[in-house]
Amino acid sequence: MTRRRLTMAEVNRLDRDAFVARFGGVFEHSPWVAEAAWEERPFASVDALLDAMLRAVREAPEERRMALIREHPDLGARFAMSEESAREQQGAGLDRLTEAEFAELSALNRTYAERFGFPFILAVRGKTKEDVLDALRARVGRSAEEERREALRQIGRIAAFRLADLVAEDAGAEAGAARTIAAAGETAEGVPGASAAGTADGPGGKPSGRLTTHVLDLTRGRPAAGMRIELFRLDGGPGSRERLCDVRTNADGRTDGPLLAGGALRAGVYELVFHAGDYFRAAAADKGFLDEVPVRFRIADPSAHYHVPLLAAPGGYSTYRGS
Repeated sequence: MTRRRLTMAEVNRLDRDAFVARFGGVFEHSPWVAEAAWEERPFASVDALLDAMLRAVREAPEERRMALIREHPDLGARFAMSEESAREQQGAGLDRLTEAEFAELSALNRTYAERFGFPFILAVRGKTKEDVLDALRARVGRSAEEERREALRQIGRIAAFRLADLVAEDAGAEAGAARTIAAAGETAEGVPGASAAGTADGPGGKPSGRLTTHVLDLTRGRPAAGMRIELFRLDGGPGSRERLCDVRTNADGRTDGPLLAGGALRAGVYELVFHAGDYFRAAAADKGFLDEVPVRFRIADPSAHYHVPLLAAPGGYSTYRGS
């Protein structure tokens, strides 16, 4: 059951036991992170809370950091795991693998664990089972040091997503969640987020760029939940079309985090493909006029916020650059 998100004022009023009960699962089976972070309250923002947690990980002995990595379950595993991990893996379709996909994922997981001594870790929120398999195939051949650093970076992103589910900023909750997740994508000596405030801003304190979207179902006058969206980069040369992500909108018609943020957002030509036809057919609101809706645009300033919404009905759509 989804719990109500707390405001920062409510977070800062929690005693140690209540704080650990609420945030002990942000880092997989590692409530010691929340215990250490509690000492730094009051927190000015969700970014500051994430920063305190990441600092606890960063300052922990190496053995404890490795134990944190090893607490994570194999992706696609068919055994009990934390409620948060189960929900995240279900969202990526890892509970609906075909027998062939399950066999390949299990074999890759075994190879990875034998090679590195810890499980493959990936922040799967917003990803598909195909994305997970592609990432595992690519990373199993990397060095142990690269993967240790990457595992900690992914743990930071997982924590940021989980915090965004638990805490709402008193003002600007959506922007705060976006900053939190973007900050966790940065690394410092292998541990995410040397400073959440620092990674959220560019040179001179200028906010780092991000790309977001929002889909509204004009027929029913509400957010379009569950619509599939793909993002492509098109500026890699003639005929180049690199898929960057494949996500679905949440209950608010938005994605759970920015489509791109920070250093991943570069100047160039991009294309969002909204699978509006599938959405309307599933809602029994259309007999097949719309199919995919491509929106091609150019990013000139990677430090800016680009918001590309879609207003859709079975017979047509519109878009614009929002704020």
